Amino acid sequence: MSGLPDSSDFQDSKPNDSNDVCYSTTSTRHASLDLRQSEKSNDNEKSIGALQVVTSRQGSVSASYSTLRRYSLLVLFCLAQFLDIFNLFALISGIPTIAAHFDMAGSESVWSISALQLTFASFLLISGRISDVYSAKWAFIVGLAGLGILDLGLGFVKNKIGFFVLRAIAGIFSALTIPSALNLIVRLFPDPVEQSTALSAFGATGAIANAIGAVIGAVLVQEASWKWIFFLVTITSASIASLSVVLVPRDSDLQDPLVGNEQISTAQKIQKLDLIGVAILTSALVLLVYSITQGSNTRWASAGVLVPLILSVILLVGFIYYETLLPEHLASVPPSTWFLPNFSVLFGTALLPYFYFATMFLVYIQYWQDVYHWTAISAAIHLLPPGVVALLMSFTGSLANRISPKWLILFGNTLAFIGTILFPFSGKEDRYWPLVFPGLVIGSAGMMITYVHSNIAIFRSTPPRMAGVVGALYNSACQIGSAVGTAAVTSIATSLEKKDVDGFTKFDGRAASFWFVIAVIVVVTISVGIFYKVEGKVAVDEEKVIESAEEKTTSKS
Repeated sequence: MSGLPDSSDFQDSKPNDSNDVCYSTTSTRHASLDLRQSEKSNDNEKSIGALQVVTSRQGSVSASYSTLRRYSLLVLFCLAQFLDIFNLFALISGIPTIAAHFDMAGSESVWSISALQLTFASFLLISGRISDVYSAKWAFIVGLAGLGILDLGLGFVKNKIGFFVLRAIAGIFSALTIPSALNLIVRLFPDPVEQSTALSAFGATGAIANAIGAVIGAVLVQEASWKWIFFLVTITSASIASLSVVLVPRDSDLQDPLVGNEQISTAQKIQKLDLIGVAILTSALVLLVYSITQGSNTRWASAGVLVPLILSVILLVGFIYYETLLPEHLASVPPSTWFLPNFSVLFGTALLPYFYFATMFLVYIQYWQDVYHWTAISAAIHLLPPGVVALLMSFTGSLANRISPKWLILFGNTLAFIGTILFPFSGKEDRYWPLVFPGLVIGSAGMMITYVHSNIAIFRSTPPRMAGVVGALYNSACQIGSAVGTAAVTSIATSLEKKDVDGFTKFDGRAASFWFVIAVIVVVTISVGIFYKVEGKVAVDEEKVIESAEEKTTSKS
């Protein structure tokens, strides 16, 4: 599930004057900042690849490209965003067939989704830097080309281990496309109005890709084969990559004249990517999900579950410690970010939205196909309401100008709770319209409100120089929450189903999964209610926040 609030929601209402510089980020945030503040920026902004200075001089550069060319590129960037979401949700429609083809156990099938999400989440932390240190154009093209090649291989793979491995590697290439696309968008559309429209279109594409992706995937599974999900990704990504080679301008042509073209060695470029930190984090997350899914297949107290679980905790702690040893501008997760106002509670909130939508699709599509024997298309069409509602709610960002995001997040979570509380009682075929449909509409509306306004809130509490890091962390949290959460609900359902000979055909395990989701919603809501501090003003003083955060980090160490 993806959707980006209108970038105008992050801007001050004060008009820009001649001394202002508009800052745009690969996390879709752009705000006005006085030119003298930009002079205080250090190598952090450049290495992160998250902050692009958009000046009138750069505007003249982008003006040399025709409107047709720029908007054609926007379509390509939106299609790339669509592909990333499609590659997740289209597969959900095919999981029952894929699981049968590879003889996967119930808890193993979740790796079809989690394998890609875990690597996507981890490498998203450095993909923005790759775009800036190397080339946004070629990061975008290589990401698409790699995704296409790997998905082609997925159509021919012979065993489930190979399937999971290729999905995991595909997540790495997928992570290259989003920050690079956003990097190019903010440079091709420097005008604030055009840029706002472009970013909104990019976000809206992601907001509808889940439902449409599930339907397209269902059509392919039912009318052709699950393999055509991957073949379609290959064909589309190859087409986008080929067109991008010709249409996307060279980075040097889009380079801001005020930002020097820094020449650094290959070793320095690699150092900026924090590959060791990302490797530690990825290993920790894979072990965590593995231990959760194995718990339903064996005893939870067995060595096969406890050893990877303990190792994952050790690696997570090790990752956090390792990040404290790096200079702030080289760390994927600078320790000072945790001390930004409301960052920790909003990071926790970010774990919820993708997890919510993925669980809803995963549970119902599999249950309706396996137990009710609905066709893949019928099951997917019954889950169209979340996509429609999410698209509508993705444009509620302007409410944050009048109401504190805290209250909007609490309102969204309340709606999500009301909608989700209907799901555990929806285990009969005739309960779609009285229970499932209203639950989908109300719950999806609430969760999208939570997503949009937690996104807005986290940037309102973030100084411009850290926007890229925070944006990457926020989106990584969304993916991690989905990967770990869906593994948990799958494990819960499988554990209960094994207690009864007919457990698979009963709804008890799925109902327990939804109760778990409800519990998570309650915990997040209480946390926001207690720990979220209402801001006194929308903008934050960059230097004060940074100094305060760094002082706290130093004192902790």
